[in-house]
Amino acid sequence: MATERLRPLEDDAWRGFLLTHDRIWRSIEAGLAPLNVSMAEYSVLSLLGEAGEKGMRMSDLAERRLMSTGGFTRLADRLEQRGLIERRRSAVDGRGFDVTLTTEGRALLRKAWRQQYQDLHRLFFDRLDDDDLRTLAGIWDRLAPEPSQAEPTQAEPR
Repeated sequence: MATERLRPLEDDAWRGFLLTHDRIWRSIEAGLAPLNVSMAEYSVLSLLGEAGEKGMRMSDLAERRLMSTGGFTRLADRLEQRGLIERRRSAVDGRGFDVTLTTEGRALLRKAWRQQYQDLHRLFFDRLDDDDLRTLAGIWDRLAPEPSQAEPTQAEPR
């Protein structure tokens, strides 16, 4: 029984994506390390920063992060213990929790955003022209799941 294999071009494209993703991810992670922020923590802080003063519901944050509720709760616990986020009962229904950035969380996020901006430009954007970026954006759009296709939930990053 023969095993199906990728064509050489497919293999080059796939391996290139994986290696580039890993290299960029590790470099961005290393840039955030002096701020004592993991990539998982950064992504939550960033989503809250984009949400503004009203914050977001815990369940929406977990969904956007593609994390299980339990895994996200543990991550939120760590951020709250560090004084970076604040959780409050939802004023809408009283069952869920809303999460907002604290003053310390906003200050840390501004530093992390500056670091990530510099790293992304150095590692990615400065190496591509606008045509390359349009091509990549089109590719990512074509590869996005259909709205009816549910994405599997990831385990919590360590």
